[in-house]
Amino acid sequence: MTHPMPPRWAETLLHLVLSSRDRDTVSGDLLEEFRESIRPTRGPWGADRWYIRQVMGFVVRSNVLPALLFGGAFVGRTALDWLQPPADFHTRSLISTLVASSILLVSGFFASWKSGAILAGGLAGIATTTLAALLSTIGALGLLAIWHDPTTLQAIEGSGGLREVFFLPLMLIVPGVLLGTIGGVAGTVFHWGVRRSS
Repeated sequence: MTHPMPPRWAETLLHLVLSSRDRDTVSGDLLEEFRESIRPTRGPWGADRWYIRQVMGFVVRSNVLPALLFGGAFVGRTALDWLQPPADFHTRSLISTLVASSILLVSGFFASWKSGAILAGGLAGIATTTLAALLSTIGALGLLAIWHDPTTLQAIEGSGGLREVFFLPLMLIVPGVLLGTIGGVAGTVFHWGVRRSS
């Protein structure tokens, strides 16, 4: 008799966000609860949904700090552009690009260092930019609710408009995956180098 298994892709995501030393314990406990408590009471579909929610909770918790930093940097830049518009956006664009890239590279590095898998860096890039897009949208809506006078609305149009504010964070998901993966390569090399030396 085969034991019921949760979706394989969800198990893979779980393994990517857990540290290599916690992987067997946490995934084993989750699998045991899935088989013994959840599946008998909720059935196959309900148990799969439960397992996916648990995994997504791990993914969010693993990436909430870089997402807050990334989203906060984006909202801060938006507030500066709206309330203190510069004559030339070049310097601000350069600084915000460097800050965002650094957050994604470091996030990917630490995710892969923790798990020992390059894919963990790519997942960190996706999760960080997706969560940051949600946070920055909420932040921009808050800014707009507070400052919507004609001068601010003119500054918004001069800095790229509302379309840029709300769609740019979503467009950053693709470069987020790339930068997270690059950080992940370095993190994985570091992970395995440390393990070999100890």
